Amino acid sequence: MSEAARRATLLRTVTLEAEGLAALRTALEGPLGDRVLEAVALILAHPGRVIVTGMGKSGHVGRKIAATLASTGSPAHFVHPAEASHGDLGMIGKEDVVLALSWSGEAPELADIIAYTRRFDVKLLAITSRSESALGSAADLCLALPRMPEACPNGLAPTTSTAMQLALGDALAMCLLEARGFSPADFRAIHPGGKLGARLKRARDLMHGAEELPLVARDATLEQAIVEMTSRRFGVTGVVDEGGALVGVLTDGDLRRAFQRGLAMAGPVAAAMTPRPSTAAPEDLAADLLGLLNEKRITSVFVVEAGRPVGILHLHDLLRAGVL
Repeated sequence: MSEAARRATLLRTVTLEAEGLAALRTALEGPLGDRVLEAVALILAHPGRVIVTGMGKSGHVGRKIAATLASTGSPAHFVHPAEASHGDLGMIGKEDVVLALSWSGEAPELADIIAYTRRFDVKLLAITSRSESALGSAADLCLALPRMPEACPNGLAPTTSTAMQLALGDALAMCLLEARGFSPADFRAIHPGGKLGARLKRARDLMHGAEELPLVARDATLEQAIVEMTSRRFGVTGVVDEGGALVGVLTDGDLRRAFQRGLAMAGPVAAAMTPRPSTAAPEDLAADLLGLLNEKRITSVFVVEAGRPVGILHLHDLLRAGVL
């Protein structure tokens, strides 16, 4: 097979899958979209879990859908059809909703799960391409996908079909996420590890506390401010008024500009500081703070509460925590 032929296969595969997704989008603008919204309402009305099941490639897609649901506020887990027939049916409760995937809708391994949901009145959602199939006919609600050709040149390996199943599962999960009001704080609670967990940390989780704050009074001299700056490791000092509120900051750049203007070491820090500096709140997300530092081209930010500095964050603190 020539390189040109291989490249053509690459492009044909992606093109056919993209056409499948385009057909899915069109279907969601019509009756399929209405049924998906019904599925969202059905899941929200049941306090149990979403039990996802499927055989073969549909099963692999189902595992991913279950993981996406669970990580975005809709408790879910995957039950393998074969294991269900040997005791795992006990994982399905009356308040659960079963989401079964089968492109043909005729996977025999799903028979026991389908029968169980009918016997015990457990709600059954189906994702299939054939609403008239055994699965589609038995389901309380059938989400019938458009029938599109597989990208496999033999028309056998699930490719376009699994891309469409996965996209519909993602769309369902995102609708549920928004309906539940799942917030970044909720994300952080169940994504504590890795880069996502780092980006969802709060300023209070990463900041240096009051004992490390570089601060001088507004009536301090430049010399006193420099001593405070060099005794810490942030390259900045905050300036506070008589009530302890942050009224300015003094940076290396402020010092250079002050000396260029002829301000003496005995001069007042208030004459050299930057007033009304950018600040953060203890609940601000680390990802937002990184954006603030980049936007303002600064390396440190004071964390304030009720106007008073309670901590300080340096760019290096965010980078060490993995916030990128």
